[in-house]
Amino acid sequence: MTKTNSRTKHHLMVRQAQLSDVSQLVELTALIYTPDWGHSPEMLRGQQAHFPEGQFVAEYDGRIVGYCSTFRIDEASAMAPHTWTEITGGGFGSRHDPEGDWLYGMEVVVHPDMRGMRIGQRLYTARKNLCKELKLRGIVFGGRMPGLAKAIKRYSSAENYVQAVTEGRRRDQTLSFQLRNGFEVIGLLHDYVPTDHESLGYATHMVWRNPELHDHPDMPHASGGLPMPSTVRVASVQYQQRRITSFEEFAQQVEYFTDIAADYHADFVTFPELITLQLLSIENEELSPNDTIRRLSEWTPQVRDLFARLAVRYNINIIGGSHPTRQDDGDIHNVCYICLRDGTMHEQEKLHPTPSERNVWGITGGDTASMIQTDCGPIGVMICYDSEFPEVARHLIDQGALMLFVPFCTDVREGYLRVRYSCQARAIENQCYVVMSGNVGNLPGVYNFDIQYGQSCILTPCDFPFARDGVAADSTPNIETVLFADLSLDNIARARNSGTVTNLKDRRYDLYETRWRRRGKPQSQAPDGTH
Repeated sequence: MTKTNSRTKHHLMVRQAQLSDVSQLVELTALIYTPDWGHSPEMLRGQQAHFPEGQFVAEYDGRIVGYCSTFRIDEASAMAPHTWTEITGGGFGSRHDPEGDWLYGMEVVVHPDMRGMRIGQRLYTARKNLCKELKLRGIVFGGRMPGLAKAIKRYSSAENYVQAVTEGRRRDQTLSFQLRNGFEVIGLLHDYVPTDHESLGYATHMVWRNPELHDHPDMPHASGGLPMPSTVRVASVQYQQRRITSFEEFAQQVEYFTDIAADYHADFVTFPELITLQLLSIENEELSPNDTIRRLSEWTPQVRDLFARLAVRYNINIIGGSHPTRQDDGDIHNVCYICLRDGTMHEQEKLHPTPSERNVWGITGGDTASMIQTDCGPIGVMICYDSEFPEVARHLIDQGALMLFVPFCTDVREGYLRVRYSCQARAIENQCYVVMSGNVGNLPGVYNFDIQYGQSCILTPCDFPFARDGVAADSTPNIETVLFADLSLDNIARARNSGTVTNLKDRRYDLYETRWRRRGKPQSQAPDGTH
């Protein structure tokens, strides 16, 4: 049996404003700004006539206790210097542009008796929801600074005052609230409201960028300028090394897993680092370590052709693990062949050979890390040990990568965990996805490849839109299997723009930077002549 609470229930709701609300809104704005400067009935009716869906009220027990007014405007007008009277058409909202790509925040007022009930936050949320619903670029407005007049002597200028508030050294009743709600200061507006003596006529030029649009901040597009899909399905093959008798047998196994991934409609399939060492078991000769790796590089044409052919045939983008490849100068590099389903092929060399790769196999490192444009957006590849160097991932992310693929090959659990924990850190600090794919099994008699420990996984940033533990998919260690995960690029956009933390936005460019250069070429000279 349900019970009804007989005590009075208080109802607070936010709804679209109506013409019948005008008289109450006149009283509310007069209370806030004095009768001479409050909104007139004509102004309020004009706002509703121009853009009714952009006017909101907060109603508490049938009484209007908050008001929020907006209109649409073009970007050039919104970002240019302006006054409140100019931009709002004298308060009537007559500058409303039905094709405008920004929402302009004309007014927010809250009854003084109702402060502390998060009325303002509810109205700001209504604005943001409208902006996302209309797929506008964001919200812009001029914000008051009611603490400026009292503090101007201490800070000497409005600019210094704003800096103190944004850095948390000073609290301003309005500006601090807006910053907490995800708005950022892009400048100051002079003489915005000359009669606002508390703000000395100034206003902060505030912006909130719609996190559901991929171009904030500069979210890239897919190849050909096409819009990126909202979700990408990735597959990671945890591949068992076993003896084989021919290249055709190796190709059959690779094609099997490619077919499986394609059957599950994956956009990408990832294979492990050094997957082709399996080819050494064909002849099973006793060779020196250096001769072993050079013999393996002779398979390069067949390996490249295999991955390229399968990518087109099965309509899937293949991250082809890695394969030791002889260079024109005779050096051996550990190379990942990235074969896209449109027939294009890219190469990413391992930059940091491990000590055993250098000393046993004589492998040398490459010198570039380049973003690769795909039909599912830009990606980057880091081969195993490269993932343990944060600069590599950051360089790829700065080029626009949203997903990082890490083919790896580790012999013991300690080595695996170094790669795993590094990849999780890369996902967090770069707000991106990281897909790991490793070998399991063993190849007795193959130098430096005796045993394998692998636990492939697909990692995410650690924030509310993503997997609970930052792991979209995980495997059982040392068992051959295929992992799948659907990765939301929309969530990456939201996290980078308005996540609980915004790592990419919050970097201190004034304190540090990472400079990238090709081997043997000097860095760009700094303005002061230093390097």
